[in-house]
This record gives sequence, structure tokens and C-alpha cells, in this order.
Amino acid sequence: MATINYDSELRRAGANATHGWRRLAFLARRHVLGTIGLGFMLLFVWAATFADLICRYDPLSVDAAHALVHPDARHWMGTDSFGRDVWSRIIHGARISLAVGIGSTTLGAIFGVSIGLISGYLSGWVDLVFQRVTDILQALPLLVLALIMTAALGPTLPNVIIAIAIPLIPTVSRVIRANTLALRELPYIEAAKSIGMSETRIALRHILPNTLAPLIVLATAQLGSTILTEASLSFLGLGIPEPYPSWGRMLSESAAEYVRTAPWLVIFPGLAISLAVFGTNLFGDALRDILDPRQRG
Repeated sequence: MATINYDSELRRAGANATHGWRRLAFLARRHVLGTIGLGFMLLFVWAATFADLICRYDPLSVDAAHALVHPDARHWMGTDSFGRDVWSRIIHGARISLAVGIGSTTLGAIFGVSIGLISGYLSGWVDLVFQRVTDILQALPLLVLALIMTAALGPTLPNVIIAIAIPLIPTVSRVIRANTLALRELPYIEAAKSIGMSETRIALRHILPNTLAPLIVLATAQLGSTILTEASLSFLGLGIPEPYPSWGRMLSESAAEYVRTAPWLVIFPGLAISLAVFGTNLFGDALRDILDPRQRG
């Protein structure tokens, strides 16, 4: 009897796995652009993870004898004015961009969710204070506020993550607050209060999980903007400092002086930034359509 039950469990697990793969294949066919965006994102994650194995040269190694070499079999994307391999710097630069993007998005989401949940659930004077603070933060554009924070904190990797995360907090908190205001009026919340469940448990167990779908979509969309913001800060000289490879700083070093004589110094970093932002935006749009009940056919 035990063997029969064991075999039935295996068959059920296999059927569930098959159904899961069929579901993924259906979503991939239905959201082709989102699948392409996910492919770009996975490509950059793979490159950042195995950068040391992919690259033949040290991205920080200077070789003046091979400065401004055209793309060839040895240097696939050429070299810069210091003889550093552009391919190696772009691959290792993916680590910087993903670290800043994921770090700032996660940090901004944590504080934004906390503020939005407290503000929407408690309401009253707490909501009034939090919303006036978020109004002040939202008065400045993302890049301007990130510039101010980076100039105040200093151009280091942790400071850049913090500087980009702070402007993201108001957007996340507003989305979570709006969902919390709608959810707290539902009957099951009133039922939880009637049986004596604590306010903290209601907020964390019944309201917060129901705000995760819009949060995932928002975080995915903001990931691309954080990568672009980091590149902009580095281009202006306030991002990741030298000698660490950053796509934005690679552009700032080459755009004015070498755009005509060595165009590969501008084309390849710009292409990396474009593909990273393009991929995250495509995947974010597809994820929104998948998680939005109104989009389900």
C-alpha cells in the first residue's frame, strides 16, 4: 500500500511539474517581448556572476603599449586610452550596475513598504506626517535628488546605493499606502478584528501579502531606472569612483575626446546601458500584465 501511495505521489509531482512548464511556455509565447527582456536580464546576471571566467584580461590592468586598439581577435571590443580591455570592463561593469540596481531597489522597497503600510493602516496624524515627508521627497526628480544625496554622502558604492534608494521610497510608499487603504476596509479584515487579532498581525499577515503583486511589478520597473541613474551619476563624476569599471564613467571618459577617433569606446558602454534598461522595462511590462487580473484573458 505504501508503494502505491509513493508511486501516486511521484506521478502527481511529475504532472505538476509538466503543468508548470506548460504554463511557463504559454506565458513565454503570449508575452514575447517580456521573454526577450527576461533573456537580457538573465544574460547580464550570468555575465556578472561569471565575469572572472569570461574575461581574458584584468579590467584594471593598464597597458600603454596597446592603447586605443581597434576591436580584433585579442580585444573583442578594443581598448581604451590606458590600454584596458573594453570587453573586460563592460562585463565587470555589469556587476556594478546590478549591485547598485538591486541594492537600491531592495533598500527603497523595504523602507517604502514600511512607510506605506504604517501610513495606510494607521491613518490619522501618522498618515498626515508620512505623506507630507513623501511630498517633499517627490518634489525633486529622481536624478536631481540622487545627485544631491551623492554629493553629500560621497562617491562610494554603498553611498551611491543609498543615494538612489532614497528617491525611490516615496513612489513605493504611495503604491503600498493606496493598496492598504483599500484592503483594510474589506470584510475579512473586519472579521480578523472581531476575533481579537492584533493590529500588527493583521497588517503583516493579511494586508502585506496582498500588496506584493504591485510591489513586484514596481520594483522590476524601477530596476531599470536605478541602473540608468547610476550610469548618469557616474557620467557626471559622482558615481562609482575610479578605477572600478562603470558604464557611465566609461562614457564620460570617452564621449567628448574619442567619439570620432575611437567610437567603440562610446558604442559598447552605451549599448550595454541600453540593453540593460530595455530588458528590465520589457520584463516589467510583461510582469504587470501577468499579475494584473484585468489583463488575464
